[in-house]
Amino acid sequence: MSAPLRVLICDDQALIRTGLATIIDAQPDLEVAGECDEGRTAVELARRLRPDVVVMDIRMPVLDGIEATRLLAGAGVEHPAKILVLTTFNLDEYVYEALRAGASGFLLKDAPPDRLLHGIRTVAIGAALLDPAVTRRLVGRYAARIRPAAGSTQDIPLTPRELEVLRLIADGLSNSEIAETLVISHETVKTFVSRILTKLGLRDRVQAVVYAYRHGLVT
Repeated sequence: MSAPLRVLICDDQALIRTGLATIIDAQPDLEVAGECDEGRTAVELARRLRPDVVVMDIRMPVLDGIEATRLLAGAGVEHPAKILVLTTFNLDEYVYEALRAGASGFLLKDAPPDRLLHGIRTVAIGAALLDPAVTRRLVGRYAARIRPAAGSTQDIPLTPRELEVLRLIADGLSNSEIAETLVISHETVKTFVSRILTKLGLRDRVQAVVYAYRHGLVT
């Protein structure tokens, strides 16, 4: 039997932390690695405990969850943490900023327990929690203000076919839909997606969508 996934809970409300810990510890494949109530401690604990997943609130004292996420999973972090952002604020900009900071998923605090558990397990295996189409809507809304000056796709270290697959990912297509569009096998699509993520240093499809918008591959 494999070791349970270790989860760090970061939320400034004690009642929320207790509820999350109760739900997580009741699962045979999950365990609470630690708890904290503010962002700076979240960063310190995550670096020391190396949990499989960090469940991160956005609004916390000392250091907010978005900045804590950036320090743990942002650009240039050698061993990025896998972070599931959990918040009461259903605002697109919070979602977008959390994804830009390096989060792999986003849930509202009023999500049912089974969705929280699914989110933790999904993020733990390196997958993205948000549906690509939802991510596309969010990123498309905010990408214009952070997109760099127009450049050439020749600067992107992907083959023409890989660029084509990346654009389809950014359009919200699933692997099956990409396979149908390009008339290739599902396994071939998975290989392309894996190569794209590896070449660009990205962790999941969410980051691939952000990358495509930031580099002007889709509008």
